[in-house]
Amino acid sequence: MGQFTDLRSSDGFTFPAYIAQPAGKARGGIVVLQEIFGVNSHIRSVADGYARDGYFVVAPSTFHRVKQGVELGYGDDDMKAGFALKMEVEGLPAPGVLRDIQAAIDHAAQAGKVGIVGYCWGGLLTWRSACELNGLAAAVPYYGGGMTTPEEIARKPRCPVMVHFGNKDHWIPLDTVQAFEKAHPEVVVHMYDANHGFNCDQRGSYKAEAASVARERTLNFFGKHVG
Repeated sequence: MGQFTDLRSSDGFTFPAYIAQPAGKARGGIVVLQEIFGVNSHIRSVADGYARDGYFVVAPSTFHRVKQGVELGYGDDDMKAGFALKMEVEGLPAPGVLRDIQAAIDHAAQAGKVGIVGYCWGGLLTWRSACELNGLAAAVPYYGGGMTTPEEIARKPRCPVMVHFGNKDHWIPLDTVQAFEKAHPEVVVHMYDANHGFNCDQRGSYKAEAASVARERTLNFFGKHVG
């Protein structure tokens, strides 16, 4: 359904983003942020899904500053490679990849109001975007690894936020989720009987029921705040 195009950040850096367009007039824009596996077939299918629901979707490559053309699967070697790339990006001088996400938001804004959704590392970046970037009407992090640390909890969102967590997620301890929820009563927090990565139908942790409910809630949230 979609295709890649190049976007330009405020510092002149050019990076690819997968663009998926709706069949008719867009209800608004959605930025989709990748896991640590690149803008792979799963993330492209997620983008296509939001396009079918009427949104103009932009899925930027958030690895491009450290490595080009990353498309990983979900095996152990892929996990190690993706984690290493994530650490490289996290080590970039501030604002790092956030300026690329801002460029993606600005591109999506041609369709109207803009929401952002991200998964795993993309969930963390979605939270940071909600707190640091401009032009967002809503943000939905899915099981953002690291977003329940004290440093991330200290951030303040600039737009409405809904978060999805799994109660069996060994990467995100329940007590840290509770601390996040206590510190941010303005954020809608949903918990599912599921593991990390429950939304991804290419992972062993995929949980169809949880993914379906979370997506319905996300669409309702975007429908309320984006269009």
